[in-house]
Amino acid sequence: MSSLGDTFITIFGIVLAAILMFAFPLMSMSDRTDDIVTMTAQTATTEYVDDVRTRGKITMDNYSAFEQRLASTGNAYDIEMEVKVLDENPGKKTTQANYTKIGENVYYSMYTSQILDAMNANGGVLTLKEGDMFSTSVKNTNTTLSQQLKNFFYTVAGNDTYAIAAQHGGYVTANGSGK
Repeated sequence: MSSLGDTFITIFGIVLAAILMFAFPLMSMSDRTDDIVTMTAQTATTEYVDDVRTRGKITMDNYSAFEQRLASTGNAYDIEMEVKVLDENPGKKTTQANYTKIGENVYYSMYTSQILDAMNANGGVLTLKEGDMFSTSVKNTNTTLSQQLKNFFYTVAGNDTYAIAAQHGGYVTANGSGK
C-alpha cells in the first residue's frame, strides 16, 4: 500500500515540477509579448494621430498604413476614430485665434464609419481645420496567448476583455489643404 502512495506523490511531484518549469515561464513570456505589442500599438496610434493633427487631413493611404502597422503585430484590432468638428458660430465674426472671447463654438462628432465614408466620397481625403479635435483608440479583438493561458489556469479573462489597447487624441493644429 505504501508504495502506491509513494508512486502517487512522485507523479504529483513530476506534474507540479513540469507546471512550474514550463507553464509559468511561458505565461511570463507571453505577458511580456503583450506588453511589447501594447507599446507598439500605442506608438503607432500616437504617430498616426499626431500626423493627422499636424497635417490637418485624414487620408486613406495613412489610414491603410496605420492598419498594416497594427496588423504586423499579429493581432486583429478594432479601430475607432472620432473627429470633433469645430462649428464656429456663424452669427459672430470670430477667428480661431480668439474663439474663446466672442460667440459660442459648438463641436459635432463624426465617428469611424462616417469618417471612412467621407474619405471615400472625397477621393480618399477628409480635410480638417485648426481647432478640430481628432482621436483614435484601438483594442485587440483576438485572444492572445497570454489571455489563453490565463483563461486556462485562472479563468480570469472573459470573452469581451482585451489585453492590448491604445488611444491618443488632440487638437488639429493646421488647416488641411487639398489632396
